[in-house]
Amino acid sequence: MVLGLELQLVLKPVLVLELMGLLLLLVLNDEIEALSAIYGTDFHTESAEHRTYSIDIAEGVNTALLQVTMPPEYPGDSPPMYMLSAPWLKGMKRQELCGYLEEIYLENTGESIVYMWVEKIREFMTEQAAHEPVVEEKSSITDAVDKLQLSFEEEVQCPEIFSGDIISDRKSHFQPHLAAVRSTAEVNAVLRKLYQNKKVANATHNMYAYRFIPEGSSNLHQDCEDDGEDHAGGRMLHLLQIVGAQNVLVVVTRWYGGIHLGPDRFRHINNAARQILENCGYIIHQESTKKNKRK
Repeated sequence: MVLGLELQLVLKPVLVLELMGLLLLLVLNDEIEALSAIYGTDFHTESAEHRTYSIDIAEGVNTALLQVTMPPEYPGDSPPMYMLSAPWLKGMKRQELCGYLEEIYLENTGESIVYMWVEKIREFMTEQAAHEPVVEEKSSITDAVDKLQLSFEEEVQCPEIFSGDIISDRKSHFQPHLAAVRSTAEVNAVLRKLYQNKKVANATHNMYAYRFIPEGSSNLHQDCEDDGEDHAGGRMLHLLQIVGAQNVLVVVTRWYGGIHLGPDRFRHINNAARQILENCGYIIHQESTKKNKRK
């Protein structure tokens, strides 16, 4: 009798935990079905096994991609892990929006919050669009020149693009891309091709640097772009200079995960750029150079 009572005392907590787990699973399944029904083709399952999903959000000319991963403790004791990709969202504005998302979780602990997050992002996008300055229309001559330049660049064949391994740190992800270029038109063709990929276009930053000597010329052309990540493009250009890389464009895409990395972000950008330069043969290791000299 005593043994039976002890077994009941041991089994009851186990059964309670199992029941709680089943209830959480039902809640998650209901939320996923609801999100799929509400957002239709804008809702994507990235990994059913890891419960990772993404939602495309468009409001006016701005777009955003919210990717969430629902941990086992969600929604009871933990919020979803999220990654927000929005090229128009920089600096303090990004921090402000991330603060709103955190407030929503704290005010609704234990509840399903992904829908509330999506609609808050949409509301924030609408508010930002309302405060954007009106851009004056271009003159007909300027417009004609731009169209002529675009027509010329579209005739240029896009060089082959190589993409490297992703470096991840505290929910931020960095991926390098590289292409051999010999003209500004080829640089622009590569950038346009990369931006056709929705995830690249919606990334937080796409910083790049390039150096090339045009065909039939001896003049070196070089430039860089930070894309909102101050000094990142300049650091990448400095890397190309110290390794002597020429006739190449390197792009590093960053998806910000909501946690500030401080100086570590520049280390990851540099490592990503160096990684793809090495993999594509633009950096020769000192050991190899020494062996060749000995021969």
